[in-house]
Amino acid sequence: MEKELVLKTLKESIRVKERFLTKKNAALITEAAVTIVESFKAGGKLMLLGNGGSAADAQHMAAELVNRFEIERPPLPAVALTTDSSVLTSIGNDYDYGQIFSKQVKAIGVGGDVLLAISTSGNSTNVVKAVEAASKLGLKVIGLSGGDGGKLAKKTDILINVNATSTARIQEVHITVIHILCQLIDHILFQKVS
Repeated sequence: MEKELVLKTLKESIRVKERFLTKKNAALITEAAVTIVESFKAGGKLMLLGNGGSAADAQHMAAELVNRFEIERPPLPAVALTTDSSVLTSIGNDYDYGQIFSKQVKAIGVGGDVLLAISTSGNSTNVVKAVEAASKLGLKVIGLSGGDGGKLAKKTDILINVNATSTARIQEVHITVIHILCQLIDHILFQKVS
C-alpha cells in the first residue's frame, strides 16, 4: 500500500513537471535570469519572499546566490525578506500580517532591484502587497505561482506559473525553477557551465 502511494506521488510529480516543460516556460525562466543578472551588473539586488514552504524556497535561493550554487564565484546580492523575526513580528503586531513584506520592500528596495515573489496560489495578501509596493518603486517583479496565477498574474513583469492545483506539486516545480535560475545566473555572469 505505502509503496503504491510512493509510486503514485512520484508519477504525479513527473507529470506536473512534464506539463511545465514548454518553450514558453523556458523563455520565461531565461528572461527572469537575464533580468536578475542585469540588476546585479547595475549594482542592484534580488529580494525574495513567500509564505510557509515558499518562504523556505525564498531563503534557499538567497543562500545559493550569496554563498554559491555549483561553481566557485563571488557572492551575489540576494536577501530573503522572510528571515528577520523581529521585523516580521513587529510589523504583524503593530500593523497587520498583510504588510510584513511591503514595508520591507519600501525600506530597502530601490529602482533597479528585482523582487522575486513566490505564492503557490498567487493570491497571498502579503505577497501581492509587496509586489504592488515594488512596482511603485520601479523594481522589476518576477512571480512564481500556481493554478491560474491568481492576482500575481496581472501584477508581475514576468510570471512563471505552474498550472497545477496541488501545493506540493507546485512547490516541487518552483524549487526546480529556482535551481535553474541559479544555474543560468552563474552561467551568464561567469560563463561557466554548472
